[in-house]
Amino acid sequence: MFTEMSFPNLIPAFVTHIVLDPAFSIGDISSGGPLTVVPFASEDSYLRSVENYPIKVDAIFVHGSDFIRQDPSGSHIRLNVNSVLRDRTSALLSFKYDGIIKVTPYVAAVLGGSPDTASTEFGDAFTHVVFEAGAEELKALEQKVYVAAGRFIVGKGKKTIVEYLISEVGI
Repeated sequence: MFTEMSFPNLIPAFVTHIVLDPAFSIGDISSGGPLTVVPFASEDSYLRSVENYPIKVDAIFVHGSDFIRQDPSGSHIRLNVNSVLRDRTSALLSFKYDGIIKVTPYVAAVLGGSPDTASTEFGDAFTHVVFEAGAEELKALEQKVYVAAGRFIVGKGKKTIVEYLISEVGI
């Protein structure tokens, strides 16, 4: 038997800002649909622990890119991200996520580079985040389950930023 208290809850853990470089269109691939690759602008992209989260991370992206596949319906896109972070102690960290974004008119405007676009709200982009760490002080990240909600931050004359609020899943 279960109670409402048995359901998982979310523990705020990290904020990440991923600055996007221009996308590369690979084109239609054999498994169907288009594949687009979006590299990250490493120098301005980061992952930071929220104030009260016990695992402290303050890292910048060394490398990363998002492989984006659009559903045949065009109503959603699938994300697959692989990246490497370096924290303030110089420890390296693998940061990966798979996710899905609902393609609303606002999201489509951002992805299409529309000049009239604006930042989006949270609620259309969700991911499952996985960490891999060699440094002992970060190994606890590998023993947790993380999920995230994302949005796009857009500014005139600036690169688009993907912001994720990442939470640990707990009871």
